[in-house]
Amino acid sequence: MNKPHRDPIVWRPSRRDMLFLGIGGLVAAVPFARRAPLSLVRRSVLTMGTIAEFAVAHRDPLAAHAAIDRAVEALYAVDNTMSRFKGSSDVGRANLGAVNGPVAVSRETMEVLTESLRWAESSAGGFDPCLGRAVGLWDVSHRHAPPAANEVTRLAGRNLFRQLEVAQHNGRAVVRYHDPDVSLDLGGIAKGYGVDRAVAALRDHGIEHALVGAGGDIYALGQSPSGEPWHVGVQSPDDPNALAGSLSLENAAVATSGDYRQFFEHGRRRYHHLLDPQTGEPRRSPQRSVSVIADTCMAADAAATFAFGSTDVDRVLARHGARIAHRI
Repeated sequence: MNKPHRDPIVWRPSRRDMLFLGIGGLVAAVPFARRAPLSLVRRSVLTMGTIAEFAVAHRDPLAAHAAIDRAVEALYAVDNTMSRFKGSSDVGRANLGAVNGPVAVSRETMEVLTESLRWAESSAGGFDPCLGRAVGLWDVSHRHAPPAANEVTRLAGRNLFRQLEVAQHNGRAVVRYHDPDVSLDLGGIAKGYGVDRAVAALRDHGIEHALVGAGGDIYALGQSPSGEPWHVGVQSPDDPNALAGSLSLENAAVATSGDYRQFFEHGRRRYHHLLDPQTGEPRRSPQRSVSVIADTCMAADAAATFAFGSTDVDRVLARHGARIAHRI
């Protein structure tokens, strides 16, 4: 496990100071008031295929650092358990062997898989955690042209989530695949779950005010040090230095999905990483990004993944306690 990076600088803000955190497609503006001496402890770590960021406001920098240590460990644990790129993870082991028989997984992985299947059912397959083969086929970070059409259509409209079995066997959580094309990819939900686990670790260590983000997911714990809700700006898809809107958050999560970070262009079309399970290819949409607010980051992550490019999503999102807050 990587050692968490400690920021040696502790900044004590004045009344007029404003901190800006860039987290995926979101920018958090943190206002400070002069009500009590506060230290802002910040840390960034590389995990889950992105940069996770912490900003903890606390009177005791050492206590804040100790809490962040535990929160970082929580993020690493989720990454080590649910990454499809690690053969030793639950997901990696399942993708290697679950088509041949039950594969034991952790309670945490079962929790995320159970929630993933709830989203898959309520969205009629619009969200599918079993698209690992399609995700690997497109591999938009390395491709410069679309894969062969017959390879894409073979994986389209399969509702592969229905071939994933999550059960208990001899007192342990197990998964089994009933189709050889099932391949778990929890990239649309596990990052949000990781943020939730990190926030829980901060709470367990007495932190009441903090921002935690990973990629396009962020949780605003408590209020900003000014006593107001946290202010989060939505990044413009066309200009990384501009905002397209702003949101106010207090003990809530927001996640943004967009077509402007992971993509390639070919034949005057942008091919991004947000796949439509029904077509097996990147969603065609006039939208550039969608931001969703929910009580948990796991719900916001799944909701934003599903909502980008989908139509008539409000009913599905409402069933999971989520709502679209901004759309471009």
